[in-house]
Order: sequence, then C-alpha cells, then structure tokens
Amino acid sequence: MKAWEATIRKTQQAKKQASNIFGSAHVAHVDDEEETEQEDILAAGEVYHAERYLSNGDYYTGHWSDNFPHGFGKYWWTDGCIYVGEWCKGKTMGRGTFSWPTGAAYDGEFKGGYMDGEGTYTGPTGDTYRGQWVMNLKHGHGVKEYTNGDIYNGEWSRGLQEGNGEYKWKGGSYYIGEWSNGTMCGKGKIVFSDGSMYEGEWDEGLPKGTGSFRFSDGCEYNGKWNKDPDEQDLTLSPCDTCVVEHDSLQVYDVYLIDNVISPQDKVTILPSQKKLAIWRSSKVSEQPSNRPRRLSVDGRLDGNIDDEFIKMKMLDDNERCMKTRDDAASVLSSEGSPIRLPKVVKQQGETISKGHKNYELMLNLQLGIRHSVGRPGPVPSLDLKSSAFNPKEKVWTRFPPEGSKHTPPHQSSEFRWKDYCPLVFRTLRMLFKVDAADYMLSICGNDALRELSSPGKSGSFFYLTHDDRYMIKTIKKTEVKAILRMLSAYYNHFRSFEHTLLTKFYGLHCVKLTGAAQKKVRFIIMGNLFCTDCVIHRRFDLKGSSLGRLTDKPESEIQSTTILKDLDLKFMFRLDKNWIQEFRRQIDRDCDFLEQERIMDYSLLVGLHFKEKNVSESGTLIDNDSADDSTYHVSDPGGSKLGINMHARVERMERKIETELIGDPTGVCYDVVMFFGIIDILQDYDITKKLEHAYKSFQYDPTLISAVDPRQYSRRFRDFILKVFIEDA
Repeated sequence: MKAWEATIRKTQQAKKQASNIFGSAHVAHVDDEEETEQEDILAAGEVYHAERYLSNGDYYTGHWSDNFPHGFGKYWWTDGCIYVGEWCKGKTMGRGTFSWPTGAAYDGEFKGGYMDGEGTYTGPTGDTYRGQWVMNLKHGHGVKEYTNGDIYNGEWSRGLQEGNGEYKWKGGSYYIGEWSNGTMCGKGKIVFSDGSMYEGEWDEGLPKGTGSFRFSDGCEYNGKWNKDPDEQDLTLSPCDTCVVEHDSLQVYDVYLIDNVISPQDKVTILPSQKKLAIWRSSKVSEQPSNRPRRLSVDGRLDGNIDDEFIKMKMLDDNERCMKTRDDAASVLSSEGSPIRLPKVVKQQGETISKGHKNYELMLNLQLGIRHSVGRPGPVPSLDLKSSAFNPKEKVWTRFPPEGSKHTPPHQSSEFRWKDYCPLVFRTLRMLFKVDAADYMLSICGNDALRELSSPGKSGSFFYLTHDDRYMIKTIKKTEVKAILRMLSAYYNHFRSFEHTLLTKFYGLHCVKLTGAAQKKVRFIIMGNLFCTDCVIHRRFDLKGSSLGRLTDKPESEIQSTTILKDLDLKFMFRLDKNWIQEFRRQIDRDCDFLEQERIMDYSLLVGLHFKEKNVSESGTLIDNDSADDSTYHVSDPGGSKLGINMHARVERMERKIETELIGDPTGVCYDVVMFFGIIDILQDYDITKKLEHAYKSFQYDPTLISAVDPRQYSRRFRDFILKVFIEDA
C-alpha cells in the first residue's frame, strides 16, 4: 500500500497543473488528449489502468472500463473519505476498505455500494464491530466491543441488537437473553458483579413481568415485577442469616443504574451516499448526439440523459427517490425549516360520463344497489342467526333491458346481480347508523360516480360517490372468500368496540355480464375515511415495513391526493392523553382480531389537515414550537371520535439513516386535524403470499418485507404505529 501511494505522489508531482487533488478542476493538456485518443480505440468493456482527476477535485486511480471504475482501484473524495478495493461498473462491489476523515474505517465486503456481508467497522472513538452487515446496517451475528470496555456478542437486526445475545459490562456484570430494538426485552438473565442475579421477563431494558431476583446473601424476590411499585406483586423469601432489609426497588435504583447499554455509533455519511463525479473523454465528436457530457458531483447529468449513464445505478430505489425529492424541495431537508404544502386537488378522480369505458358497469352497479337496498323486508335485529353468515347465503337477480316483474327497464345490456349475505350487510348499515334513502342517493342518485385515475397495486379499481361518502372497490374472488369467512367475527367486533379503526363495509355484490364475455366484476362498498370539508394536505399509508415503502415521486409532483409511505413519513403524531390511551387499546384489539383471522398486508391510512395558522401566504408551514399554548385545543368529544376529525399536533422527526423507519423528534410542532383508520383488511396469508415471502427472503431481510406471517405482521405493525403515535404533553 505504501509503495502504491508513493507512486501516486510521484505521478502527481509530474502533473503540475493538478498538483493538489483537492484543488480546482483539472484542465486537460496534451497528455490528456493523447490518452483520450487511445481510449477511443479500446474495445467496449475492456479493462485498463487509468488515473483520473475529476472536475470537482476528486481523484481516482485503478482499473477502469467504459468510463467507470471497474476492478481494483482507489477513490479520494474532496471531503477526505477514501475507498480502496474492488469496483463493478462504478459501484463498490467485493472486498474493500472505506475510511472517513474522522478516523473511522470499515474493512469488509461491499455489495451494490453498500457495506454488505462480513466486515469490521471501527468508529472514531475506537468502538469496533465485527460481524454481518446488510445494506449499511449491522444485521445477523456480530460482536461489538465498546471503548468503555463493554462487549456485546449476539444477533443484530437493522443496526440494533435483536434476538439472542450476551452483553458484558466492564465491571463484571453480564446479561444473557433476548433483545428487541437494542434493549433487553423478552426472557433473560442478568448476573451482577457481586453475585446477585435477576432471571425472568424484560421490557425496554427493565425487569417487567414474571421473574425472580436473588441477592448475594441468598434473599430472593419472586413474582410480578414493575418499576412502578403499585404495579408490583412480589414475595420476599429471606435467607436464614439475613440481617439486611431488602427493597425490590433496589433492583432498579441501585443494581441497574450502573449497568446501562452503551449507545450505538452514529455514522455521518454512509459509503452508499458517496457520489462519483464521473469523468468522460474530452474529445468531442462532430455528431451532436455523441457530444460528451459530465455528471455533476451529486451524480446528475448536466445535459440530457445519456443512455450509457442510465445503466449505472448510483443508488438503490429508496435512496434514489429520496435524493430526487431532496433536490426538488430542499425545504424538507433541515430541522425546523418550513414545509411546502402539496398542490391541492379540488376533486379526486374522473367523472364516469357516457362514452367512458366503464359507463355501463356503473349503470349496472347503480341499478343493482337500488334494487338491493330498496327491496322490502323485515326490520333487521342486531342479534343475527348464524345462518345469516353462511357464505352460501346469496341472492341472484336478472336484469333484462326490457325490465321484469322485480326490475325496471334500462338502457344497458342484460346482466345478473348477486347480493352476498344481504341480511348481514343490511344490519351492518343499521349498526353504522346509515339511512337507506341517503345511502341510495349517494350511490344511485343523478350524479355519476368518479373513477380514480389509476388502479392500486392489487389491480383493483376504485370509485367515489359524488359526495365522497362511500368508496367502491373491485375485488378478487379470494378477497370475497376472505370477507365471507370472517364476516361473523367482523360483525361481532364492531358490535363490541365502538372505536374500532377497521374499515366499515356496507355491501358486497357481483355483476355478471351476459353474452360471450361472461365477465364477473365483484364490488365491495366501504366508507371513505377522508369524507370531510377539511383539505387533506398529507396522506400516509403506513405498514411498519421499509422495503419498497417510498413514493417514487419528487416533491414537486406530490399532490394532496398522493399516498405517501413509511419512509416518506417525517412526523410523529401527538394525541391528547385520553385519546392516546384509547388509541393504544384499540390498535391492540384490532390487530388481535386481524391476527386471529389470518389477515396481513393491512395498513394505517393517515390524513393530515394543517390548520390555517400554520400556513404562510407562500403556502409553507410555519414552525409552531414558539406558539402560544392557548391556540391549541384538544379533541372536542362532541365533534370528534377516534380517527375522525381529531384535533392534534404533529412533530417533525428526522432520520439519521434514510432506511430507518423511526427518526429523532426535533421539537418542531404543527397543529393539525387528523383522520386515520386501518384499511386493506382482506388479504389472507395464502399460498401466494407464502411464496412471495419465500422468494423475497432470498433477496432481502425477511423482517423488512411486507409479506410475512400474520402474527409477525401484527407485531411489527403495532410496534411501529405505537412508536409514531405518542402522547402530547
């Protein structure tokens, strides 16, 4: 390595116009012209040794191919970061060493620009981690040696201790057991330096639950532990020779006070975030289409997009989206800066008028709803018989164009209409206090439905009623089976819990077109969560997973109707004390229900309306951290309910690592009106999702992907939601 660097120094001295690699841009001279002419005759893909002084002051020496570092090479950035190792088409790939100007260094495997594989990281203060990495994060088995003498040996997930592991403190105490999110959580045992020991259940780094603590003299506490003495239920078994009066709170106030987990190291910039200032030949072709261009220091082309450079992906999907968004709207990038509100769309969707491809389908739907709801029948009772929930309980009706004894004439083609469990859904509408006449007017009145501009990821289409009260979604046969299977439990859940956040279903139907097509279209009618006079400025679809959970749009293209995802979220939601307690209870109830019904892939849909006092004339939000407290009011019980029209506050949070789900609070708050509920609750963990889970698990961390077992999905979902929804002091 020293001999190599000496050769580089001699070469630099010979090039007087580039005597300082961190200085001004290098100007091509005669030698460079000869070099570029030589490159022009090289075969495509040929690897050769090159030395590059890049326009922004960066320097590279090593193997080169097709205008990219490729092979073994060394790259200096102007900020002092250095990478020495293997490259593949401009990305760090294979074994290498990345060093920071702070003195920190990583030596190990790289993949696609990330620290990925086996590697050793030494922090600027001397902390050392040896073990497995995935996408810049400690993930798998690893050993962390802290500068204070502590050692952790065990499992990691997404940069934090997770799973089974052993932590040894410098003073001689040690813990062996389960971990979660970087803290002792689950079942474990801690042995202190004086011989005292606690073995039992833990929660967030403290004994909580069933366990026993034995003092060094032999006295022992058994029972239910909690830091709050009022929540404890313990029995003391003193030793025969006990002369010391013991107190259970000593465990928290004395023993654990000196045995804390050392904080994780914070990396200012990651290798995958370092951009290359790509060099190109200075020889200009006479053809305009072949005119050379340069990439700027952040990896963007100065001119039009060059096909050759499209092949080089400098960032993964998530990072690339974040970079594009930050470039387009830097107002989101710094703590305490105002936030630009998205463009408001006055009316969502396209009106289905005559000539629209789904015009006849809309007419069929409206005719069928009018028939189903208007059909006379006895007043339903809330105590339904089990036979009402039988999946075979359905009614077919034929709608000929000329009309029949039970159906009116119409201008559409003949179709058949099916009602699934009609008595159950009629009773649900009564339970939800929906007036039958208003329901028919919303869906079947003179105003047409509106079709949303594009189908969802599932391929379903959505239709909105003219008053925005109801949303109609086309669903698959498997989803029909899912709701019919769980319909009885769903009905009882709504009867039991007034504040449930689950989507409200009002009807389940099917249109079967006659003729050669024999096409079946299945519909479910549900409440629109955002039926309000308030403008919904931000919409978030939150699942608690990070893989692919970023909106592929720059800030300038985000509208008020754009659905943002987990990694787009830049807020923590602050609810009043009474509301947050009810919210936590209801999230647990709803998740337990979905887990029992083997449902996964659901999400919490959140809508935010920023109050006018937050918004300046330019359309940006004003920081309210210094606002008068008298301007903030908690939810009015008369005009709000859990998830609907809730007056609350949101606090800006910022992530130190872009792929982390939870960031740090900044103290900058805004007054909002909130709407939220759990949607997409019809996905069974069927064979398709099991295969998706197995396939993606080979490529990605199984804990990050959306398709996981309902139990794991429920736990991950509620853990994430309960971290972003916090109590407002």
